[in-house]
Amino acid sequence: MTISKENKGLSRRSVLRGAAAAVGAAAGSGVITGFPTIWAQNIKNVTLRQFGTGVSNLNDVATKVKEDLGFTLEMTALDSDSVTQRAATQPKSFDIADIEYWICKKVWPTGNLQAMDTSKIKYFDQISPIFTTGKLTPESVVAQGTAPSTVGFVDGADGTKFADEVTRWMTLIPTIYNADTLGIRPDLIGRPIESWAELLNPEFKGKASILDISSIGIMDMAMVCEAMGAIQYGDKGNMTREEIDKTIGIFTEAKKAGQFRAFWKSFDESVNLMASGEVVIQSMWSPAITAVKSKGIPCVYQPLKEGYRSWGGGLGLSKNLSGIELDAAYEYINWYLSGWVGGYLMRQGYYSAVPETSKEFMSENEWGYWYEGKPATAEIVSPTGDVLGKAGDVRDGGSYDERMGKVACWNAVMDENQYMVRKWNEFIAA
Repeated sequence: MTISKENKGLSRRSVLRGAAAAVGAAAGSGVITGFPTIWAQNIKNVTLRQFGTGVSNLNDVATKVKEDLGFTLEMTALDSDSVTQRAATQPKSFDIADIEYWICKKVWPTGNLQAMDTSKIKYFDQISPIFTTGKLTPESVVAQGTAPSTVGFVDGADGTKFADEVTRWMTLIPTIYNADTLGIRPDLIGRPIESWAELLNPEFKGKASILDISSIGIMDMAMVCEAMGAIQYGDKGNMTREEIDKTIGIFTEAKKAGQFRAFWKSFDESVNLMASGEVVIQSMWSPAITAVKSKGIPCVYQPLKEGYRSWGGGLGLSKNLSGIELDAAYEYINWYLSGWVGGYLMRQGYYSAVPETSKEFMSENEWGYWYEGKPATAEIVSPTGDVLGKAGDVRDGGSYDERMGKVACWNAVMDENQYMVRKWNEFIAA
């Protein structure tokens, strides 16, 4: 992103702020005041169908939507590959797609989603800049891979191409994101772990694992290969065929040598592998760490010197959504960003796209621990009440700025995606 384009984007953003104020952010100003009374009465008859991964398609959210907004939200949780396929091929089967930004890169060209008007998004101006400019601070560099800001905007209501600046029209309204790393069992490893390269350390032969989702797994592989000094990528998120071959080759050799205990697709699988002690180091997601800890088993989301592999997700709307259902979807999105969901997600170790609203739904102790990197002043519990930490504990990796400020790459879709998937499948079958 050039300086001139970035400045232009920011000036347009200030224009959007004015537009949102003028419109009154109709969809975000409350069910009764934002719409005619008849709408508020009819909304109880609305059912919206949402699908996505188990990360954020949570029954507690659907229950709270019914309680706060009055309509029904039907949720379906699928794995990442199934989410991609459904969004790309079955637009009439859903109203809301809860998808990751790398998936958006595959889905948007199909025309199955509609661009969203940011003047209707009450908290647009409070969305983390990671999703708008792509930079945590003005000095930050946009990380490699499919950074959310690169696929987050289009140039009009019917835009088919991604815009390289902030516009009035978003592909997804961002909701959730995190800085991912390796999970470890410190009690079974017994020494410091500081590098991604440790995943292939023969010391952990038969006790390592990597996830079997090609678009994410290849990025973990790249972090490992670069940390080992085996490959210096031009862009880890957009590898050449030669780089793909070399990366897969290194991991195939390790696989044949017995390095891996298993390859997992769902978070439950990763939890079971780690909790049982069958695996001591592996690709992991934040709620999986949370789940292992809640069993009273030591598990750490290990900060590594090379940085984090990051991901972000958001809510997209089916092109078939219109009328009162479309109004309800905007109302739902504004509610989603208003803080309750953010607080819920942040208690699992994720971040909300509008962190400040989440603060209102968290205790000072929780906010200090999860967001500011401060020592806990009392027990830290999960959304379901399981104890995750005790007074004095500090979050793995520290504060929001420390963690999101060390993102080395984002989950990505490459130009050579089809070739990469083919080589990935060969690796899994090897």
